Amino acid sequence: MPSRFFWYELTTDDLAGAEAFYTAVLGWSTEHWGPPGAPPYVIVKAGETGIAGLMTTPDHLKAMGVPPCWTGYIHAADVDAAVETLTKAGGTVHRAPWDIPEIGRLAVVADPQGATFILMAPMGEGGGPDAPPMTPGHVGWHELYADDWSAALDFYSGEFGWTKADAIDMGPMGTYQLFATGGDPAGGMMNRPPEVPMPVWIYYFSVDGIDAAAARVTDNGGKLMMPPMEVPGGGWVAQCTDPQGAWFALVSATR
Repeated sequence: MPSRFFWYELTTDDLAGAEAFYTAVLGWSTEHWGPPGAPPYVIVKAGETGIAGLMTTPDHLKAMGVPPCWTGYIHAADVDAAVETLTKAGGTVHRAPWDIPEIGRLAVVADPQGATFILMAPMGEGGGPDAPPMTPGHVGWHELYADDWSAALDFYSGEFGWTKADAIDMGPMGTYQLFATGGDPAGGMMNRPPEVPMPVWIYYFSVDGIDAAAARVTDNGGKLMMPPMEVPGGGWVAQCTDPQGAWFALVSATR
């Protein structure tokens, strides 16, 4: 069974502001979690399902100049073994494996081209079934801006068992290559345009109606980096930043 994204995390310089923004835009509910003395951690839910966590950017990341950003977690049955194979394949380890009691073992890594993600072996089931496509509030699409999408797909296929799906010819912008993590396509990869400074993953949150959701972004202090546009297959997308500058996107089956 291929490994896949199963959790998402926002590090931000305004935790309360981010919580207010995303609950207004995506309709999430929140639950504050953490043992006494630990930094605040906000779990966001779509219905009864936990989707992601929000936290203040740790000091060591601030010192490195890391801006507010979303990071995805990829399931690993054995984090240490996954880190070893990732390193041999040219990936980078930003933080070596460590344990969070009663939660799981994880490591912060990057693919050979520099796109960051987190490997995690959660305690218990972890990484349960995906929600039905376009379920509001869930991540509906994963997009990688790479220096070389073909090499990136080879890497993720070798590490996690992802498979090549259809390809879309975007003319001067090149190929948009879909990939699957078991079942229907889960995302796409493309060579990054000049305005994207480095390889990066962007996560698309599903909404019911792209125009109304885009209006909620701007009404609550966010910005539209790419206004709503129709994509092949009849869906609609928009790319945005939250009020703190973290990049994310929206996807909807309807305008």
